[in-house]
Amino acid sequence: MLGTRFATRINSFASGAAAYWPDLNGKPSLAQMVRRSATVDGLSELDLNYPDHVGDDAAAVGAMVRDCGLQVSGLAMRYYTNPAFKRGAFTNPDAAVRREAIDLTKRGIDAAREMGAPMMTLWMGQDGWDYSFQVDFAALWEAEVSAIAEVAEHDPDCLISIEYKPNEPRSYSILPNAATTLLAIDQAGQPNLGVTIDFAHALYADEQPAFAAALIQRRSRLLGLHLNDGYAKRDDGLMVGAVHEQATLELLAQVKRGGFDGAIYFDTFPDASGLDPVAECAANIRTVRRMLDAVTRMEGDNQLADAQSRQDPVEAQEIARLALARATATG
Repeated sequence: MLGTRFATRINSFASGAAAYWPDLNGKPSLAQMVRRSATVDGLSELDLNYPDHVGDDAAAVGAMVRDCGLQVSGLAMRYYTNPAFKRGAFTNPDAAVRREAIDLTKRGIDAAREMGAPMMTLWMGQDGWDYSFQVDFAALWEAEVSAIAEVAEHDPDCLISIEYKPNEPRSYSILPNAATTLLAIDQAGQPNLGVTIDFAHALYADEQPAFAAALIQRRSRLLGLHLNDGYAKRDDGLMVGAVHEQATLELLAQVKRGGFDGAIYFDTFPDASGLDPVAECAANIRTVRRMLDAVTRMEGDNQLADAQSRQDPVEAQEIARLALARATATG
């Protein structure tokens, strides 16, 4: 059931390290961050980065997380091990570097399965360009799609979810929005592929997040839901509902209607502002639970459907505001 599973970004729990670990010399270890995250009321799962957090013994890392009372919901690929990846992972101009990125991803998929995690998330932030005339777009697209197909085919039982983002670190990403990602998935043609929608990424892709989710659920599968917030200019990683409360509520209503029942993952950056990550994550969980209560209230009668059938924003906005206010009052 949507809203019973919550996951978060583990690196957030390095925030305020000196205050939390007074005797710490250097950065907290993964095990320390996991133990800290396990103190969050309502948190059930973690996403870990590969290869950063996993090392050579994936099974041991998975067991360590479970011993803290949490599950590994999935791994997320990071392409930092080779400086050459800055010019592209799956789209690097050097065929040897492309092959290194593909093989690294396959090892990451194997690690996820060894840990008992069902999914690998691909954020291809290095795949793109920075200048006009820098790339042959057709060749770049072919390299990206063929690599996605190859890594998805590596283990058909592992879900492969593509997290799109308009830019950063490249000026232009090859997979900048939902529509382009859906096109790549269609051409890759592997049944275990799907999409992760990140709320802040969708905002600065100039998307309405709920509409992007509706397209994903219509043409593919929504495999990942990353909640956060921002000002639609960059990946701010703010707390859920801090800026775009109604758009977040609408997204939750859409993904629930479309049948998504996976973990809700908080891709927020309390470490960027020095916030207490335990308090910040717990606040995100409370916010989402109130919003899901409001969604349930709106589903309980036909008022919203009637307003939407008339495309009446005055009534629809009022229904959403009242549902959230009542959920907050009783929560």
